[in-house]
Amino acid sequence: MRGTALLLAGVLVTAASAAQLGLPRQLSIRSPLASDPSGKLPDDDGGFRFCRVVFRNGSTGDGDGWFVDYPRADENLSIRLAEVTRTRVTQDGEGNPSTVIVRLTDPALFRCPFLMMSEPGGSYLSNEEAANLRAYLLKGGFLWVDDFWGSLAWRNWENQIAKALSPSDYPIVDLHVDHTMFRMLFPVHTLPQIPNVGLWRMERRTSERGADSDELHVRGIQDREGRVIVLMTHNTDFGDAYERESDDPSYFHTFSVNGYAIGIDVLLYAMTH
Repeated sequence: MRGTALLLAGVLVTAASAAQLGLPRQLSIRSPLASDPSGKLPDDDGGFRFCRVVFRNGSTGDGDGWFVDYPRADENLSIRLAEVTRTRVTQDGEGNPSTVIVRLTDPALFRCPFLMMSEPGGSYLSNEEAANLRAYLLKGGFLWVDDFWGSLAWRNWENQIAKALSPSDYPIVDLHVDHTMFRMLFPVHTLPQIPNVGLWRMERRTSERGADSDELHVRGIQDREGRVIVLMTHNTDFGDAYERESDDPSYFHTFSVNGYAIGIDVLLYAMTH
């Protein structure tokens, strides 16, 4: 009876934690929250950790939330990184990649070599979050924002990142396939528009917002030395290429193969520049 009560208590705590982080009821937390006041990552052994940013949504944007593509995209890209490079990826007790979720106000943010935000078109950053993100990026950090579609999502994200990096000092620039980032290990020849797997299965098209998202944008923000510190893949969904790699053979061959090549290149760039 006591064991049952303890199990139930654990379930309730996990459910409460998920609700506090805005996670939908049908999803569960599979990554530890990096909330240690000392700034340490959970179970840190010095290996690579995929860090996903937990953020709030505002009322003026377009996006489902921080949890889109979580956790399978985080885990699958980490697996591929370990398979095709000599990068040591931190693993849990069962040999799976040990990924992390982190808030922009957590001190452990500065231990993350790489941050991912999915669907940032709906995000809202407070002044404290923006200041922490700015400090992280200017100290050598790297942020990839992905899977936001259409003009409304772009305008909202543009307004949020401007709180951290003033566009007059850190303008947004277009990045092209010949950039060093896309030559790190795999020479990339095309930057793809990747739809969610459901749209591809049903309609075999790639633009999720019709005419409003026809054009793929790969953009960046550079520091004063010319290093890209923010990568923005707008009107495309790299996260689904990783998360849903096994759902459909056509989707895998059309999008996941090239998507992984680009993802590995991005991670290597983030860790070496």
